[in-house]
Amino acid sequence: QVQLVESGGGLVQPGGSLRLSCATSGTIFGINAMGWYRQAPGKQRELVAVIHSGGGTNYGDSVKGRFTISRDNAGNTVYLQMNSLKSEDTAVYYCHGDLIMWGGPQEFWGQGTRVTVSS
Repeated sequence: QVQLVESGGGLVQPGGSLRLSCATSGTIFGINAMGWYRQAPGKQRELVAVIHSGGGTNYGDSVKGRFTISRDNAGNTVYLQMNSLKSEDTAVYYCHGDLIMWGGPQEFWGQGTRVTVSS
């Protein structure tokens, strides 16, 4: 069974940094894209960053220049480096994978990891 396993959330002061990780577990045939979304209380889930199979990246407007998405050489683990964190970055961050399975492409979500930016 395929899962996305997240780690790295926590409490950080404004201006600080955190790095989130998301690893795929289980058998997959390939990855179309992996990324991060977030959902703050009372708000809709929004795109934070995505990295495509070819290495191209996209970022949400609110995090451009502060967050960086990357992946390991095997491409099965993605990272989100978050710098210059602001209180408005407080949210639950979800890993998302557009994975290639035996039956075709399929989307997966991680369980979420909470990031709290507060002094």
